Amino acid sequence: MNYRLIARRCFGFTMVELVVVLLLVGILAAIGMTRFFDNAAFENRAYADQVKTILRYAQKLAVGRNGPVFVRATPNFLAVCSSAACDDANKIPAPGGGNSASKATRTYCLNAAGNAAGGWMCEGRPGSVTVAANGAAASFGANGGFYFDGLGRPYNLNDAGITSTFATMTLRFTSGVNTATVIVNAESGYVQ
Repeated sequence: MNYRLIARRCFGFTMVELVVVLLLVGILAAIGMTRFFDNAAFENRAYADQVKTILRYAQKLAVGRNGPVFVRATPNFLAVCSSAACDDANKIPAPGGGNSASKATRTYCLNAAGNAAGGWMCEGRPGSVTVAANGAAASFGANGGFYFDGLGRPYNLNDAGITSTFATMTLRFTSGVNTATVIVNAESGYVQ
């Protein structure tokens, strides 16, 4: 047997193999590229994560201060304040010195003069994302809000602080077929 002839045949690709590999790579690239150009899924998840972080920050701040910290919860933005009025004097600064300054945040998180409030712990909803709440009529809406007490428990704005009427709030973030949820537990205030 001629071993040199056998060894030569074992190296390299045939033209058919090369065409099949290129075809498969092209198909995978076409499918993958649509994922990278569709930012709606990323915006949806990112905003849900920002809201979760803001709620956890507000709860921890209330425990740290041993006093109430108020959350403005609307379909367009979520913000943290030291009073229910949430005016310029009571806006709580973001821990890093500023919010994301995204287009949505500059649109919805305004000060009394109508200018974007960059240092405030507030995040606006991206245009591709819709937010709805289950079981939280008093806590979420155009003038919605609630607060965490010094023990981290959630209360509706009109609660006196002894008995909470806050119902477990489930925020559902939707963008196309993508959904994410954030839940605030009524008993403990745990944000998941």
